[in-house]
Amino acid sequence: MAQLGGGEILSGATTGRMVLADLLKATASEPPVVTPVLLNFEWVNVATSSFLRESVLAFRDAIRSRRSNFYPVVANVNAGVREELEDLLSRRGGVLMSCVARGDEVIEAAPLGELDPKQRLTFDLVQQRRETDAGELMRDFAATDPVKSPTAWNNRLASLAMLGLVAEISQGRSKRYRPIFEGV
Repeated sequence: MAQLGGGEILSGATTGRMVLADLLKATASEPPVVTPVLLNFEWVNVATSSFLRESVLAFRDAIRSRRSNFYPVVANVNAGVREELEDLLSRRGGVLMSCVARGDEVIEAAPLGELDPKQRLTFDLVQQRRETDAGELMRDFAATDPVKSPTAWNNRLASLAMLGLVAEISQGRSKRYRPIFEGV
């Protein structure tokens, strides 16, 4: 991100839109499989809300609205950038996937921002199961969660996929969901 934004201080909506254009150009060709896009903030000391809104969040929204196999993830954010992102996400009611990465290896990953309790439950279940669908969750958790139809579970899963927190895999007319990162 420091390279795309021109330094260790990333500020302004205009710079954010320029970075967005570069990110969209780099992801114009659709991959055949789920592919995390690590937006690495390792060399960034400061990123303003206006920059983050116009670059990171706009990129995530554009990519996810086209139901891409790309999944944007912020990586290696320092405390200051994390605070800006959390503040921005809380004002928008949003969530973003974040991770710590060393080279090409993702060491830990977690949502940044607040999920509501039912979304959090669903996210955690996908992480634990490694792959699932709405019907499986409804059958397995009917006693502990009063959701009576797979539609409600599917809505939760689809919402997490639109946020870029879980990967959505189409299998004919049905969809399965799995973590973006295997083994993390």
